[in-house]
Amino acid sequence: MTTQLGGPVTRALPAPEKKPEHRGSGVAGNSVKIVLLGLVVAIAIWAAFPLVEHESWLGLGILVVTTAVLLWLYLTPRHIPAKYLAPGTLLLIVFQIFPVLYTASTAFTNYGDGHRGTKEEAVVAIQTASVTQVPGSITYALSIATTGDAATGPLVFLITDPATKVVSAGDADGLEPLNADDVTVTASGKVTAAEGYTVLTAGQASLRSKEITALAVPVDGGAIRSSGLSRAYEGKAGRVYQPECDCIRDTTSGETWTADERAGAFISAQDGERLAQGWKVDVGFGNFTRVVTDRDISGPFLRTLIWNFAFAVGSTGGTFLLGMLVAVALHGKRVRGRNLYRVVLVLPYAMPAFAMLLVWRDMFNKDFGLINTFFGTDVDWLGQAWTARIAVLLVQLWLGYPYMFLVTTGALQAIPAELSEASRIDGAGAWQSFRRIVLPLLMVALTPLLISSFAFNFNNFNAIYLTTEGGPFAPDNPANGATDLLITYTYRLAFGGSGAQYGYAAAISIFIFLIVGTVSAIAFRRTRAQEEVYA
Repeated sequence: MTTQLGGPVTRALPAPEKKPEHRGSGVAGNSVKIVLLGLVVAIAIWAAFPLVEHESWLGLGILVVTTAVLLWLYLTPRHIPAKYLAPGTLLLIVFQIFPVLYTASTAFTNYGDGHRGTKEEAVVAIQTASVTQVPGSITYALSIATTGDAATGPLVFLITDPATKVVSAGDADGLEPLNADDVTVTASGKVTAAEGYTVLTAGQASLRSKEITALAVPVDGGAIRSSGLSRAYEGKAGRVYQPECDCIRDTTSGETWTADERAGAFISAQDGERLAQGWKVDVGFGNFTRVVTDRDISGPFLRTLIWNFAFAVGSTGGTFLLGMLVAVALHGKRVRGRNLYRVVLVLPYAMPAFAMLLVWRDMFNKDFGLINTFFGTDVDWLGQAWTARIAVLLVQLWLGYPYMFLVTTGALQAIPAELSEASRIDGAGAWQSFRRIVLPLLMVALTPLLISSFAFNFNNFNAIYLTTEGGPFAPDNPANGATDLLITYTYRLAFGGSGAQYGYAAAISIFIFLIVGTVSAIAFRRTRAQEEVYA
């Protein structure tokens, strides 16, 4: 349609067609959003109960604020970039930042076996551990029960007071009277059923006899302990806490152990003996200075650190050199069957590393190992310090070179062939062309991978623990072996059978973090310098 009103001709444009709204997708998106936000609220409510129970008000406040921010963020149409960044940021905080901060805070405490709880809990543990039966001790009819699985659930003593006939449930936290309507008691006072508890049979209880014997229910002036599986007694504590001197006194010998708030333990003024049960306290930089000042620790720690560097450098450098040489050898187009060779050479990388480590451990066995049998030798590979170190480096070489072979092959294919051809025209030989052109370009591409490989091998727990378990060990130091890395040494300190030292292990973890971080930062700076030169 055109119009002419004494001016130029104009044409009316048709109105743009409206695209139909996809209401279905909007409804589906909102439904998914509601479900996910509902799940977030449900998780927050679930997590709030234990925080309230333990009176962790700071954690509860963080939980409430985080939940409120997430609800506000996803229920408003604004802040689109933040909607995508929030999940990743939250996961980063939970799985990276929080564990690092918790480890750092633990490093400044004496947290470990004997120093896990508060001072009040330590006093209760000391007193209940010293309970003995004395003349006139009250005896109870006893039933063993649990609130969970019969074989693994927490144990509970169900006892009947012979005077009042009141039935109580007791555990390490104390006694709790039960409602008479909720229990079934025989004429002798033995509980046969109780609501909320599973009464163990004689056979089930006998399987957990050690746990039953160790359980003590604290009461005023002593504790209730078992005497067999059907009787219990209220004994008196042989060691009693006295608030006036802030000490533990032995009621028989009169010996006292005074509380030392700096050490988190009760220590005797006579001979310096400390009771095994202590409490958690801040020790400042004590765990860090202990590495330097304690001669029994500083020597093994320094030897472990030196070997740790040698292992990481040897593993990374050895696998890189072998993988690069094989990649360069198979890079030439005139090599026949190179694809088949590449498949065969990558086989170690395709096999489960943990299984191969166990296989290599058996191959290095002195008596029936394949290596000694094949070469006709009698070398105790894993029983001597230097042969064990050589063995783990050889295992690392076999397991690690396929990865370096793959990445080097890819990097070689990315280097223009014209560069090597130009160098040959200029009269350079194969070695000069490789050293002057190919290798520098390879290093620019592969240095970040070498840095990450160094960091991985510096903390390569499986390579050591599954092969040598850190051994061999010196007779005078069973906690630190010849092939131990700092990470395996830390694991043994934290979870070893001689007693866990979580605070000290956390301090060594901080050392490891600083060492790897410093080496990586220096290496990355040099990598940037290389990129600028060859850009």
